[in-house]
This record gives sequence, structure tokens and C-alpha cells, in this order.
Amino acid sequence: MSTTKNYAGIADEFAQLETSKVVLIPVPYDGTSTWGKGADKGPEAFLDASENMELYDIETDSEVYKQGVHLTKPVSEDDSPESMVDAVHKVTKEYIKRNKFVTLFGGEHSISIGSIRAFNECFDNLTVLHIDAHADLRESYDGSRCSHACAVHEASQTTNLIQIGIRSMDAIEKTFMDEEKTFFAHDMVNDEYWMDKVIDLMTENVFITFDLDALDPSILPSTGTPEPGGLFWYETLEFLKQVFEEKNVVGFDIVELCPNVHDKSSDFLAAKLYYKMLSYKFMGEDVDDDYDNTYDVNYKSGNTQSKFEDDED
Repeated sequence: MSTTKNYAGIADEFAQLETSKVVLIPVPYDGTSTWGKGADKGPEAFLDASENMELYDIETDSEVYKQGVHLTKPVSEDDSPESMVDAVHKVTKEYIKRNKFVTLFGGEHSISIGSIRAFNECFDNLTVLHIDAHADLRESYDGSRCSHACAVHEASQTTNLIQIGIRSMDAIEKTFMDEEKTFFAHDMVNDEYWMDKVIDLMTENVFITFDLDALDPSILPSTGTPEPGGLFWYETLEFLKQVFEEKNVVGFDIVELCPNVHDKSSDFLAAKLYYKMLSYKFMGEDVDDDYDNTYDVNYKSGNTQSKFEDDED
């Protein structure tokens, strides 16, 4: 894929790394998906749709792109799932340490293993908010711990993982699931308080991993494994807005767009969702306001050693 253009066609003055508050990392990877292929084409379709989107957000009365959105080179490592995860982890962490609000667009859900690992190393008491149709809790799948089916297994062991919208899983995943922090779609539909219950379980720092198959296929059919009974547009926005207002969302990724050349509606929904999430993050901030990010105590003290590197000797 090409990244010669700026995100959403914005002017160069809003796309420079040095002055942008937001970094967008495309990860066109589709190495472990097991049914619908095409997630590697997702970032390009998302960027194309973003160029054809109005940049004034009515709800927030803002033009969030003016906070600055820098589009990086795509993460192109695809020799193995493990090498891809390592590459995503490395580049994500680099931009977090540069005090950017880091976002990623996949690609299949295995990319999130790397992004979550980076955020967990940089932020204290991290909540991972996993919005998905699938539990993605397998310890390994098809011989790899870095499969899309394992996307949040590591997070289940190392972070405060909260899962919402789940409606498809294997029985083995129950052994890794915290059902008190899992919100199944069939329960959510009859629970008017599910949003408040989810937020009550969160710590202050939140990373969102949003698999687009969490949405009902009637509004987003172009994904690798569509499941009936998903979330709809306005309830999704209501929930996300509440999360951004009440918690410190430190970053997010969006994954599993498999574009259909004959129907671009899913591409455009993904573009709007990304822009909405940025709009909620910076709602009420002036363009010239400093972006205040809260780092892990290791970075505050000048010690950049990873939690995962302790006691290796």
C-alpha cells in the first residue's frame, strides 16, 4: 500500500510528525486469518474512504484533524506472525515515547498483540477494552501464539481485560475468560445499564481494540468473519463517547476491515468510526493546547526498561 498522501487528504501543516498530536500506523497484515481474506487491503480502503469524508464533526462541533494527524509508513513485516507482532510492538512503543496519541489500523486482529504489549509497557494499570464478536482468547492456534484467534490472550494475563459484544467462541476459551468482565451480546441487548457496568470495571488508563465484526453485519458486512447480532452505530458511539469522557483513553486500534470492491459502505463506516473516536478524545480542546499523556512510572524516572525484560539475565 502507498502512504504518499496525508491522512484524509489534510494539508501538510496538519500532517507533520513534529507538530501532530496523533499518529496513525497502518498495518496491512493478513497472515493468520482462516476464512474471509482481505484484511491486508483494509488500511488502504480506510484511507481512501477517509479522503472522501467531511472533516467537520457535527456532534462535537470540531475539526479534530487540526490537532494534527501524522500518517506513518505501513508496518510491512510479514515473514511470520511473530515477526509482525514484534515490528508492531516496536514502532508503537517508539511513538508512545514521543508523547503521541498512537492509533493503528489493521489488518487482522493479530496486530493487536503487538500494540497492546507496547501500551501495557508504557502505562500503569492498563485496561484493555476489547470490542469484538469473538473472544480471541486461545493460547495458540494453528501452531502460533500470534494468531488472530489469540489476539487478547496475552492481555487476559497481563492487563485488566474487559470484553464486550462477544457472541462466538470455542469452549477452550472459557478457561481463560473472566466472565465477570465479559459482556455477551445476548445479555447486552436486554441490559440497559451495560455501558455503566463496563465503565465501572475500568481502571483510569484504557486502550481500545476494536474489531469491526463487533458491529452487526447489516451495517458493516465487509469483515473476515461476520456474526449476526452485533452492535449498531448510535449505541456504539454513545458507549465510546462515555468511555472517552470518563477515562483516559491512551490509544486505540481498529482491525478486520476486508473491503468489498462492489460496496464501499463498510470502508466509509470504518473511516467515520476512526474520526469519531479522535473527535471524542480531543473534544473541547483547542488546537494549541498541549497534549498531556500519562506515562508509566518507568518513563517518568528515566528508566526505559520494559516490564517484559526484567530478570532475563
